[in-house]
Amino acid sequence: MKVGMLGLLRVVVLVLVLRVSSSSSSSASYFGQKNRRSSILLVPGPVQATTSSLMLNRVGSSIVFPLHGNVYPIGFYNVTLNIGQPSKPYFLDPDTGSDLTWLQCDAPCVQCTETPHPLYKPSNSLVPCKDPLCKSLHPPEHRCETPEQCDYDIQYADGGSSMGVLVKDAFSFNFTNGKQLKPPLALGCGYDQSPGPFPHPFDGVLGLGKGKSSIVSQLSMQGLVQNVIGHCISVRGGGYLFFGDDLYDSSRVLWTSMSRDHPEHYSPGFAELIFGGKTTGIKNLLTVFDSGSSYTYLNSPAYQALVSLVKKELTGRSLREALDDKTLPLCWKGRRPFKSLNDVRKYFKPIALSFANGGKANTKFELPPEAYLIISRMGNVCLGIIDGKDTGPLNIIGDISMQDKMVIYNNEKQLIGWAPANCDRLPKSKTTSIW
Repeated sequence: MKVGMLGLLRVVVLVLVLRVSSSSSSSASYFGQKNRRSSILLVPGPVQATTSSLMLNRVGSSIVFPLHGNVYPIGFYNVTLNIGQPSKPYFLDPDTGSDLTWLQCDAPCVQCTETPHPLYKPSNSLVPCKDPLCKSLHPPEHRCETPEQCDYDIQYADGGSSMGVLVKDAFSFNFTNGKQLKPPLALGCGYDQSPGPFPHPFDGVLGLGKGKSSIVSQLSMQGLVQNVIGHCISVRGGGYLFFGDDLYDSSRVLWTSMSRDHPEHYSPGFAELIFGGKTTGIKNLLTVFDSGSSYTYLNSPAYQALVSLVKKELTGRSLREALDDKTLPLCWKGRRPFKSLNDVRKYFKPIALSFANGGKANTKFELPPEAYLIISRMGNVCLGIIDGKDTGPLNIIGDISMQDKMVIYNNEKQLIGWAPANCDRLPKSKTTSIW
């Protein structure tokens, strides 16, 4: 069963063990069982990045990246970033569930997975362990006994991991106002990777979380863009990702506040499940938006209740369970193979998640049938909402449910917003994308 990207449920139980080297003995004891080393041979030095006086002032523009991939059958997305001196392209897995951006790195590489491009050759500019970016990735009690570098070890919930060291290098960006800049930004040079259960060729991960180490946070600190991230995933495949706040009309977006109780996630807090426009009594669903998950996950009680409602609605219809189709846990077949979701929309009711929105009128995140169903290779219709029995208390809104919507994470105002959009067309102004 193919259930997501490399970052599948990263946000759920992401164990971020970013640390500085303490002593030779402690490093050996920590890594000895895995036969991994704790540092690489890099010589500290400056990044010769092409900069501009504009970097001292906010550009007031945005950066747009085309997205490539789909929910099914590919099961993941990537964006292309140009990094290094000279600049080279790399395919990165966009993940709102983690902060750090990293590339598989020739430092040399102890263990790397298949990559679509040659391994990244790092700059000679190490991020020291006392740098604020490094400190933001560590617990307050960490000790800096190797002051010239900042080591990291990230372990994802899907079993994937990356170990490496932070470096700074030039990132090449084309802004929507026509400016081209190459600001120096911190990223992970990953010299030891373990793939997750559903590996795909990729060069690294683009961390889009709320932490200081995320690329958009670094760009914001340099005054280049507002700390705003958005994406628009097309149900036909592809779409786009953007940094900055000048690509949408805020008045046409449904907004809800980010939860103050769960600041580590892009979470609007607790939701109530609505089925066919009617309340279900399923409430207090702690919800997180995660671009690193292809599908949507509900905790087990909510999932079982939803499946019961869907099956009840299908009673007497010409659909029956397709037990031989293992694409997803629950699939149905018709009298003949289905060719598209248009063939089955009439059998399924819309779903919604209703958020309290700080005492104001509830804000609903609508899920029409195409936002929670797929057509498998066998011509069956499958439920793209999955039992989150391993997600703990979190309920994950994955890519399938964010299709044909512009979803915006405004870290400046601590808001999450969404609006129906044409995700097949790259945005050029505030009026060209939102329907």
